[in-house]
Amino acid sequence: MSSLEEPLGFDKLPSMSTIDRIQRFSASACRPNADDMSMGNSWVRDVSKGEAFNQRAKSLSKNRVKLGHVCIPKFVKIVEVGPRDGLQNEKNIVSTPVKVELIQRLVASGLPFVEATSFVYAKWVPQLADAKNVIKAVCDTEDARLPVLTPNLKGFEAAVATGAKEVAVFVSASDSFSKSNINCSIEKSLVRYRAICLAAKERSIPVCGYVSCVVGCPMEGAITPSKVVFLAKELYDMGCFEILLGDTIGVGTPGIVVPMLEAATGQRRPG
Repeated sequence: MSSLEEPLGFDKLPSMSTIDRIQRFSASACRPNADDMSMGNSWVRDVSKGEAFNQRAKSLSKNRVKLGHVCIPKFVKIVEVGPRDGLQNEKNIVSTPVKVELIQRLVASGLPFVEATSFVYAKWVPQLADAKNVIKAVCDTEDARLPVLTPNLKGFEAAVATGAKEVAVFVSASDSFSKSNINCSIEKSLVRYRAICLAAKERSIPVCGYVSCVVGCPMEGAITPSKVVFLAKELYDMGCFEILLGDTIGVGTPGIVVPMLEAATGQRRPG
């Protein structure tokens, strides 16, 4: 059994004194700082965009602690998407007050990042037809980031007009999944997101970028790390201050996730 597949027993966990610092994410820690919200410009003054992306990614790998022969993060950020992804496929429509209370309870539980809703066509996703009302009710919530998913410029405009302070865009590493999920190719989705990021920059609205199907797709099978690296860099270059990599269908194992992450963070050449 390789070291990546060895289970970590509780008896092998380090004591608190072994770890230099354990940081709990607060809302302010999760919130993008001024440099982040400048849409990446501060990272490309003296170096090329490619070098800047690798430089930013490598800096993230420093925030780790040694556990035996394995390096683990000093902290973990929980991204809660239940109010959007957890509800969007429910057949019975959940009322707006219940959604608002769900978001408020999630924030009260200590979660600093709660994806509130998505501004999509109501015909496509009836469950999220009340996105405007949900955002109006929670947009002033403190102690948490409440981004909303905006698949196109029209959705972005509606979200911002309603009071959204942060938005998210999503691209799939699988062209088949992209066409099935949002009815357009990867290339066309990137065109949409560039328009959103440009509009967001003009309004000083931070944009988070998601990459889905980073290790596997139900239609195309295994996804090569090079696709993930390409899309992550595209999102970074267009202005996303943060990029989240998602194993959408839950097929990831250490043996395939670690090489993908190493490629995405510039620790090895993408394959």
